[in-house]
Parts: sequence; structure tokens; C-alpha cells
Amino acid sequence: MRVTVIGGGILGTTHALEAIRRGHDVVQLEREAQARGATVRNFGLVWLSGRAAHELEATLRARELWEKLGADVPGVGFRPAGSLTLLRTGGELAVAEEMVARADAELRGFALLDPEQVAALNPALRGEYLAGLRCSTDAVVEPRQVLPALREHMAASGRYRFMAGSEARSADGASVVDDHGRRYDGDVVIVCPGAAHGGLVRELAGPLPVRRVRLQMMQTEPLGEQLTTAIADGDSFRYYPGFAGAALEALQSNEPQDTVADKHRIQLLCVQRLHGGLTIGDTHEYDEPFDFDLDESPYAYLMDVVEGFLGRPLPPVVQRWAGVYSQSTDAAPLACRTSPADSVWVITGPGGRGMTLAPALAEQTADLINL
Repeated sequence: MRVTVIGGGILGTTHALEAIRRGHDVVQLEREAQARGATVRNFGLVWLSGRAAHELEATLRARELWEKLGADVPGVGFRPAGSLTLLRTGGELAVAEEMVARADAELRGFALLDPEQVAALNPALRGEYLAGLRCSTDAVVEPRQVLPALREHMAASGRYRFMAGSEARSADGASVVDDHGRRYDGDVVIVCPGAAHGGLVRELAGPLPVRRVRLQMMQTEPLGEQLTTAIADGDSFRYYPGFAGAALEALQSNEPQDTVADKHRIQLLCVQRLHGGLTIGDTHEYDEPFDFDLDESPYAYLMDVVEGFLGRPLPPVVQRWAGVYSQSTDAAPLACRTSPADSVWVITGPGGRGMTLAPALAEQTADLINL
């Protein structure tokens, strides 16, 4: 089949990859010279820790696919680093204890470590914390390397073309016309528009059950030592559905977040890049129109939290940025809808789980539309 993929982010790229894996020819359109959205503005986490129970099978499959991609395409920078969620209060410790007692704890790779065990696993963590919830199945890829590495891999098949600077303007059946007037005739069109919900997407799919979410992040200079796992703080319990339960309800009732953390809906996530610097975030903003400027208070708060865990000052921050992603507002990980022409599919809304789930979601889509 001839497959046209609209959108050059991680969701569009993994859909292209899956189509090629199944023997089809693919042309992929990206309106920018390079994708500049949430795919390159995230942590690169393959994050099983807090995924809801109904998503666990898909997340485990995605983790398996990422590991295979890491072997086949070393440029994606896959590392089975695992993670540590560091706990500072009795309420957070109670949530972690509840998690390791659940039936799926072994499947997720959960273990509760005391401070000595945490330090043995990740010697860079010389600060203060009560315990750490380890998730051995969590992993990391390099968000700014993944897309070019996968495109190079697909190009080697001889069945892939990447059309940079090509914005799709219409999709008449399986024929797409871009803003240069070029026509791409095929058998099926897969639209992965990221956080762009208007324009052609609205024409094709109508209103979708999605919202946009804005976040702020930063990058430091090299730390000078290895951070052997990704790290999170106990506030992440408040934002991931997999941690829901009686202990979390008690935490939310009895231990309110810090004022700045609550205002900006902050959870700490921190990942060391291959160059040694730390990617640190993040915040959540849901009400549009979003601010166009960066607020300094979340950065100061997050730096204090990380320095408290490391027991040392952070290296200088060299980059700060904001990003926007598309999040499904119902239980499904994606808002997936055909256009009036059954040969066109619009797929969006993975939220902050886009990098984690993308390979498995592409596999599910391919099965759904009989690629």
C-alpha cells in the first residue's frame, strides 16, 4: 500500500515506521524543516511507573518495542535506566508502600528502597529523602535524536520519503495536497497533528475529545557525574493515574503541595542526557490562552528540589523552554477518528505519554486500519 503520514513528530514517525515494517511505501509530510513540538521538548522517558492499569499492557509492549528499536537504531539513545521516585513525607511513603503491595508491582518492576539502598543504586543522590520507589522497567531515549535516527533507518528501506516544509492543505480521499501544490496519491492517510487541533484536522475529524497542555522545562550543563536512574519526586503521585488509591487520597487531603508547586501543578522529573546535562521539569497549564512568557518561580522551585536530593548545587542552567501537547480528555490514550472518507485517519491526544506509548499506539492503529 501507499501510506501518507501527515505530521513529523514521534506519533507520526512511529506510524510511518510501523507501515514500513509491514511492507508498505510511506511518504511523511512535516510542515516545519524539523519537528519542533512536544516530541523534542520532553524528557525522553519511557515511563511505566504511573500508567493506569488499563494502559499497562500497551505500555509494557511499548517498552519492549523501544528496547528493540534501541538495538536496531542505536541513534535513538535507548537506556534501560529505571527510575527512582524520592519520598520526603510520611504520606508519600504510604503511597509507595501501597504500590509495592499491589498485584502488578512485580510486573511494573516496583521495589521500595531505604536511603542506603537508594544511594547504592544511584550514588549521585547524596541529599535528604526518606526512601525511594524504584521502577526497574522505566527507560530513557534521547528526544532530540530519536526522529532523525528513525528517519535515517526508514530511508534505508528504499520505501520512505520525508517531505520537510510541506504543510498538508487538503485530503480528498487518500490524495493529499500540500501548500506547494504537490499531490500525494495513495491508499490511506494517517494524520498525526500533535497539538494542532484546528484547520485541516477540524475539517477532517470535527471536534475531538482533546485539550492542550503547556509545560515548562530546563536543561543544565553536564553534572560531572553519572545519574544512574531517572528521578522523580512524590508530587508525581498526584499526576499519574496509576498511583490512585486510598493512600493517595490521604496524601492529597493531609499534605497539600507547596504553594508554588500547587499553583503551577509541578511534579519533578529529572533525566540525564547523554552529554551529561540534566533535563528538569515540569509544570502543567490547562487553561488557554497560554502565557507566551516563561515564569521563573517553577524553575527556582524545581532547582531547590533537585539540589536537595543531590546534596549539591546544580550546574548552570543553559536552556529553558515551554512546550504544548495534545491530551485526550476521556479514558482512551488517543482520540482516533476517521474522516468522512474512510481512508483518512486522524490520531492525536496521547498527552504526556506520547513518547512512552508511540510504538505500541502505531502498532494498534496499523491493526485497526488493516495495514
